[in-house]
Amino acid sequence: MQTVKQYFRKALSVRYDSEEVRAITNLVLEKKLNMQPYQLLMNEREILPDNQRVELCSIADRLSSGEPVQYILGEAEFCGATFHVTPDVLIPRPETAELVDWIVSEYKSAPSFRIMDIGTGSGCIAISIARMLPSSEISAVDVSAAALSVASSNAEINNVTIDFILADILNPDSQLPSSLDCIVSNPPYIMEKEKAEMEEHVLEHEPHLALFVSDSDPLLFYRTIARRATKLLKPGGSLFFEINAQFGRETVDMLSSLGFRNIELRKDFFGKDRMVKANL
Repeated sequence: MQTVKQYFRKALSVRYDSEEVRAITNLVLEKKLNMQPYQLLMNEREILPDNQRVELCSIADRLSSGEPVQYILGEAEFCGATFHVTPDVLIPRPETAELVDWIVSEYKSAPSFRIMDIGTGSGCIAISIARMLPSSEISAVDVSAAALSVASSNAEINNVTIDFILADILNPDSQLPSSLDCIVSNPPYIMEKEKAEMEEHVLEHEPHLALFVSDSDPLLFYRTIARRATKLLKPGGSLFFEINAQFGRETVDMLSSLGFRNIELRKDFFGKDRMVKANL
C-alpha cells in the first residue's frame, strides 16, 4: 500500500523537480499533521486515519493540477511572519521582502514616521514594516475590497494597527493621506505580452488585477503614483517601488523628470533590477 509521501511524490513529480516535491510534501504534512520534519521521517509508514489520508491525497491532486500550496493551505510565510492568503491576493515573494528590508533599514533610527503602502494586497509590506518598526503610522490602499479583507485579517493575526483604505490610485479624485514620510508600492507591472513566459500556476490562480498592466503603457502605475507622491510626501520624503526588471532605467528617468532626486536602482538576489528609491 502506498504511503502518503509516496502518493505525493508520484502526483507532484509531473510538475515539480525532486527538491520541490520534497519541500512541498514536507510543508503540507507538517501543517496538516502538526509534525516536525524529523517526526515525519520517523513515522513515514504510519497508518493514517481514513479522513486524514483522503484529505492529504486530495491536496496532492490539487497540487498536481498547479494550484499553489499557499492557497491550498491558506497561508504563506513572509519576513518571519505568517500571512493568510486567498486567490484574491498575490502570494508574497522573497523579492518583496528585500524591499521591506530596505525600507526598514532606512527608518530604523527614526523616532516615528508616516508611510503609505499602495496596492497592499495581502498587506505583507505594510504589516511587516509595522511589526519591525512599531513606532510607525501606516496606511494601506487597495482597489479590491476582497484584498483589503484579507489584509485586515492579517493585521489582526500579526497584532498590528493599519489604516486600510479602499481607493483606486488611478482615480485622481481618490482621497489619500498626505504629509507622508514614505510611500511604497509594488503595483501591477507585468505586461500582457509576458504572459507566455509565465508559470502556469501563476496565470491560472493568482489575481490578474494585481499582476498585469497594458503593453502600451507599462509604467502607468509608477508614473501615476509618482505624480501623486509629489503632493502627498513631505519635502525630502521617500518613494520606494518594486519594479519590472525590464524597465529599471525607464523608471529612473521617469522619476527624474518629475523632480525626484537621489534616485537609487537596486538589484534583487537574482541580479535583476527590482527596486527603486527616490527622494522628493
